[in-house]
Amino acid sequence: MAPGAARRARRRVRGAPPAGVRARSAEDWWWDRLAPSGSGYHLLQSDSMLLVLPGSGPARARAHRRAARRAQRLRLPGSRATAAKAKPKSAPAPAPAPTPAPQQGPDPGWGDRIPLEILLQIFGLLVAADGPVPFLGRAARVCRRWHEAASQPALWHTVTLSPPLAGRPTKAGAKAEKKLLASLEWFMPNRFSQLQRLTLIHWKSQVHAVLKLVSESCPRLTFLKLSDCHGVTPDTLTGLARACPQLHSLDIQHSTSSCCPQLQLLEVSTGINRNNTPLQLPVEALQRACPRLQVLRLLNLGWLPKPPGRAATPGPGFPSLEELCLAGPTCSFVSDEALGRLLHSSPNLRLLDLRGCARITPAGLRDLPCRELEQLYLGLYGMSDRLTLAKEGSPLLTEKWAHTLRELDLSGQGFSEKDLEQALAAFSGTPGGSQPALCSLNLRGTRVTPGTVSSVISSCPGLRFLNLESCRCLPRGLKRAYRGPEHVQRCLEQLLTSPASPS
Repeated sequence: MAPGAARRARRRVRGAPPAGVRARSAEDWWWDRLAPSGSGYHLLQSDSMLLVLPGSGPARARAHRRAARRAQRLRLPGSRATAAKAKPKSAPAPAPAPTPAPQQGPDPGWGDRIPLEILLQIFGLLVAADGPVPFLGRAARVCRRWHEAASQPALWHTVTLSPPLAGRPTKAGAKAEKKLLASLEWFMPNRFSQLQRLTLIHWKSQVHAVLKLVSESCPRLTFLKLSDCHGVTPDTLTGLARACPQLHSLDIQHSTSSCCPQLQLLEVSTGINRNNTPLQLPVEALQRACPRLQVLRLLNLGWLPKPPGRAATPGPGFPSLEELCLAGPTCSFVSDEALGRLLHSSPNLRLLDLRGCARITPAGLRDLPCRELEQLYLGLYGMSDRLTLAKEGSPLLTEKWAHTLRELDLSGQGFSEKDLEQALAAFSGTPGGSQPALCSLNLRGTRVTPGTVSSVISSCPGLRFLNLESCRCLPRGLKRAYRGPEHVQRCLEQLLTSPASPS
């Protein structure tokens, strides 16, 4: 064989990996370049990221690998050591056996080498985006480190619980609820100790037991929602409120409960949507369930009272009610009859907000039992059909409450000029010669005249807000809102010096 061919054959033999020895991979090359032995750093690799972390990493016995490579080169057929052995010399001493590389255990994976603090931060981001279920349950099955991270109570702050067989027959649903309740007896103290928001859906028979577990194991609860749950009792909610002092929001939807005798404020608010189906409100049932109610607010809610029936007796009313807000869109179904059913036993009412309730008439307001009303809002906003509005009756309001009213809103009402003049004249003749308490008057869009406005300002020295926008019977320079006593007095001066406006 020619010398050149022999050299090429030896190069090919040297470049080929020997039998039984693993070829050097790109991972080993990167490991040695980025985190060399003795540098104090090690690498963690996955399909989508590369971490360089401090500390001693997995052992990489570089000396043993070099010894193994030397031993393999000595055994190659075309190496220099083999050629030297082929020379006719005395029998050489046998070469020492190569030191075998130490056997390394199976690599547990990069997920098991991530510090627990970093893993908790990663899990926290995923829980904040998608919730703890089912992610944490699946992550706990990956490895021991992930199980330890997924078991931290700080990650279980928002939970929704629903039986797996909700909607099935009664026996199957009750059996599923009992099975889930048995699991919750362990989960509540071990996972939900820092629970903040809880939602229960479709619990029919075990909701009392679940809420009892919550009151015993979740002292940081701030929000509770019960949707389509049966058997909610006042004692259960009272015990829950005592055990969870941070609880500030309770949402009960389509759930049955007996009553809330200590409830003092009830507010139901929705977005302004004219396509909502009106809600039938059982007025008498609400009065019996909440006898101590002081504030009732049904805002932007399309509702109508549930028919009482033929032989129905009047409800007990709200004897402690002080504030009633029924403000909403102009398509409100509230009438004088519905308002009478709500307030027939409320003599202590101080605030009545009926903005948007176009079906309420002054005669219906006159029949209410409250005598010390301080704030009355009857404004109509965005109503196009003004032909159906009442043209008379506003004096019935001021004659009854002129001595106590502090705020009056008649914006958008269709009362005539003469009717408004008679109504506002009641503030100049208060009993006992005392000054009226009126401090805010909204006459936007009404047919009030300059003489009537001048009389009101002169009779009410404490008037601080006066809205005369869009009043067609006033001069153009006066059609605006006046805020503050100085601006109101300036309006009076302009009215006295300006020429009379045609009616």
